[in-house]
Amino acid sequence: MNFYNFIHRQIPTLIVLFSGTGLTYIFFGYLYSSYFIEISWYLLLLLISFWGYRLHRAYSINNYTIEEKERWLKTLKYFLFIYFSVWTIMFFVYVSHDIVELHYIAITTQLGVSVVSATILVSEKKLSLFVLGTSMLPITIYLILVGEPYSYFIALLSIILGWVLLYASRNTYNYLQKSQFQAFHDYLTKLGNRHYFVNLLEDVIKIQKRENNFVYLLLIDLDYFKTINDTLGHDIGDILLCEVADRMSKLSKKHKCSVSRLGGDEFCILSSAYKDKDECQEKAVSFAEELLEEIKKTYIIDEHHLYISASIGVSIIDNSQIKASRFMKEADIAMYEAKSQGRDGVILFNNELSIRVERKLEVECALHFTIQNNEITLRYQPQINLNNEVIGCEVLARWSNEKLGNIGPNEFIEIAEKSGFIIELGYFILEESFKTLREWDEKGITLEQFSINISMRQLFDTSFLGNVSKLCEKYLDTNLRSKIIFEITETSAAEDLDRLIKIINTIKQCGFRFSMDDFGTGYSSLSYLRQLPIDELKIDKSFIFEIDGINQDSNMVKTILNIAKSLGLKIVAEGVENAFQKDFLINEQCDILQGYYFSKPVEKEEFEKYLFSYKK
Repeated sequence: MNFYNFIHRQIPTLIVLFSGTGLTYIFFGYLYSSYFIEISWYLLLLLISFWGYRLHRAYSINNYTIEEKERWLKTLKYFLFIYFSVWTIMFFVYVSHDIVELHYIAITTQLGVSVVSATILVSEKKLSLFVLGTSMLPITIYLILVGEPYSYFIALLSIILGWVLLYASRNTYNYLQKSQFQAFHDYLTKLGNRHYFVNLLEDVIKIQKRENNFVYLLLIDLDYFKTINDTLGHDIGDILLCEVADRMSKLSKKHKCSVSRLGGDEFCILSSAYKDKDECQEKAVSFAEELLEEIKKTYIIDEHHLYISASIGVSIIDNSQIKASRFMKEADIAMYEAKSQGRDGVILFNNELSIRVERKLEVECALHFTIQNNEITLRYQPQINLNNEVIGCEVLARWSNEKLGNIGPNEFIEIAEKSGFIIELGYFILEESFKTLREWDEKGITLEQFSINISMRQLFDTSFLGNVSKLCEKYLDTNLRSKIIFEITETSAAEDLDRLIKIINTIKQCGFRFSMDDFGTGYSSLSYLRQLPIDELKIDKSFIFEIDGINQDSNMVKTILNIAKSLGLKIVAEGVENAFQKDFLINEQCDILQGYYFSKPVEKEEFEKYLFSYKK
């Protein structure tokens, strides 16, 4: 693609060089009393130069597509051939003179033209060969016709010089080709690379601007490819990538699409144009689903049977005013949405998705300043036992931002985990919680338990054990430690069970207890529940909400209660909102109740008031 720009940059250089050199013929005409031919020839040279200037300017001011550049280059080749050939006219004029000095001038000038053609036209192999041949041939013929031994020798030298120029030009051309291929293609799969694809996409946008058609863009990311690389090695991974690229290329050719590898296990596909947007969208989803099925077919590499899937984001190019990078970003957003929804799927970018992603980005940016701006506060929700006594509380984080308003934990905790900010946020919550528990103990407020939610990413972080130990030494004695319960979610507990068990056992040695939160929402609870060294089970509030006298819902809660009792675990029911739910759970001997029926999460001072008023 850069060849167009390369040859375009040579035009002004060539015009200045030839126009300046051409003046010397007028000077020689003055010396040898020959004006008409030289001036006429120079005017012709200027006229052709003006043609070249117009071609140069047209390329500069017009935002040509690749197809239009190709037509421009075809015209430019005619200009260049004529521009170089016009010097041969003066060669024949001067060698026909009886004045020997003019012969020397003609030969020298023609040799100069040959050298310039071999240098300037290096990116145009055929044109360079043709111009070089038509420039050197007249010199060789002239020298042979002289008929002297020395002229035959010089003729041979001119042939050798022509071959050397041709050899140098060809080598330079091959080097340029190789360099350009490496610059625009992926070394492994030989597909176009990111640079190539962006150029292609920008070209499509130019066409779309003029013709108002529609094109779809697919961004494909292979699922779990890193696992294959890590377990079987990069050699197997590279072969797999080549096979995936081959499948994509064949299918893309069938659908008249262009495929490129952006890097790693990420690929991009650009379609041909459609007149109707709905048709374009339909074809995009259809092709993406067909591509998914093709990618999922078994790969046999070095006796390994490999299976992979892909997540595909789709963006419809329908606005020529938007830059290429924006459409790629849209497809990227859609692709990551497909990842977040469980992978192996196709997501079409739309405004609703864009708003959701922009909201996430806005929240993530603001989240990193929450602690230093004192925007995170803690709330405490009472926990009630079967004797209707407040025996503990759960610590819940709340975030209020001046611009975004109140952001719920369901929204910002997930973003904090994905961004890694949960480590810093979790430390802040731990310290504030430990500090509160100690203050209450100093005030004579006695609680049996004090529950704090712990993110799995926080728990697995290498600094967690050290941070807990440091905070314990600063705020907690042995008695206070025994009151604290770290809550982990059931869905995240299955991530790395062996490692989780090891960490929990280490922390329990310091006197802490553990609870499994949101029980019942996972997929393999019973298979590992007995293995986890936990002390408490929390029934997810979604089950409590459904308690309304229907046997099926009640039986589910009864089943969970029986499981907990058989394992010797305390059980907490969260989300209790009415008297029916409360009475049902008390009758079923649920150890601890928690929910809005008793109290919403409140600030520290309000919890203290609630505790004293509840006792009375």
